[in-house]
Parts: sequence; C-alpha cells; structure tokens
Amino acid sequence: MKVQLIKHTPEPEKTCALAGRLCYSALSIEDLSKKVTPPVIKDILSRIIRSGHVSVLEHASFTFAIEGVSRALLAQLTRHRIASYSVQSQRYVKFNGPLECVVPPRITADKRMAAVFATAVKRVKSVYDSLAEAGIPAEDARYILPQASATKIILTMNARELRHFFSLRCCNRAQWEIKDMACRMLKAAVIAAPILFADAGPDCRGAGCHEDKPCGTPWKKLVLR
Repeated sequence: MKVQLIKHTPEPEKTCALAGRLCYSALSIEDLSKKVTPPVIKDILSRIIRSGHVSVLEHASFTFAIEGVSRALLAQLTRHRIASYSVQSQRYVKFNGPLECVVPPRITADKRMAAVFATAVKRVKSVYDSLAEAGIPAEDARYILPQASATKIILTMNARELRHFFSLRCCNRAQWEIKDMACRMLKAAVIAAPILFADAGPDCRGAGCHEDKPCGTPWKKLVLR
C-alpha cells in the first residue's frame, strides 16, 4: 500500500481560523487576515475543535493518492459520502501480466492457505485473459476479477470529514486494510496541518469509545504503521 498527501488548501489552518474569526468580526477580510497570526490561529482552532463547532474546517481540503488497495476496501471507503473519488477503471483498463491482489495477513501467515489463494488468483487471471483473447470487452471480462484486485484512488476530503473518517477508521475495531490506510493518511495530515489534526484519531483518544464492544486497547498503545 502506498499513501501520499499530494495536495491541500494553501495555509489550511489559517484559512479555517480566518473563517472562524470572520463570523464574529466587523473588520474587512483583508484586515482580519493580517491579525490572524500563528498564535491566534492555534488559539482559534483549539477553541473551535474543543467546542465542536467545526463547520469552518470544511474550508480546507486534502487530496491523497492511494495505490495498492483492494476493491473490497473501496466498497467501505465510498460509504464516506462527503468526499470526491477517482478510481482506476476496470472497464477501460486492461490488466496484462500477473494480477495484483491484496492478500490479508491472516492468509499470508498460513502457508497452505496462501498457496491456495495464489492458485485461485492465477486461475481467475487465466480466465480473464481467455475472455480478452476471445474478444470480450474489458468491461465484461472484469466481472471475473476478485474483490482482492488492487486498485488506485485519488481521494479528496475536507478537514471536518477527515476528522470524522479518522475517528471511525483509525479505530482498532475497523477492518484491517482500511485502518492501515486511514492511519497512513492521518500521519500525512498531521504533518501538513498539526493543529487541525493534533487530536484526530479514534474516539477513545478523546471523549471515549462509542463502540458497542470496545477493544480495550488505549490509543497510546495503538501503533500507526
């Protein structure tokens, strides 16, 4: 898996802080912008996040390039509706050579089952190639491809939605693949906007776990891979 933050709103924290201060100021936006200094930004954003009035965080967006994730992950990811997605098409892209697949760790840890999995993938790819050679369009041949098939995604979310995404998907009870991706995204987001994401992560990091069956593992013991 490869996760990169490839673009974000210029000065995302200043943009959000300026929007927050604007709501309560009679100054022009230009004059107000001059007063929004780094210490002021930190103070405003800390109070906004602490109060829960986070609509102004929607003014900052972050775009990630993600490679080597499965179609199974994609089905979970697109449940997060306040986002923009561009995904490598199986309809127009023909897959030549070995079929790249994401293999769950619990399968790779079992040599016998890993071999069974690999054999199944090779068989599926053989059928896919046979369909293509017979003149079947890629948009139809793709129906044989497994959920494990690797794909590439360009993903954009605003800071408010990203914080919500991290609260759910960085959780220790999240499915392993999307948790791995979310934690990598969080690492990149913290570097780009440390104030916006200083306290981001699963709910147990702040107000407390909201899961019906808590994992019992405190945030400090969770390892971000």
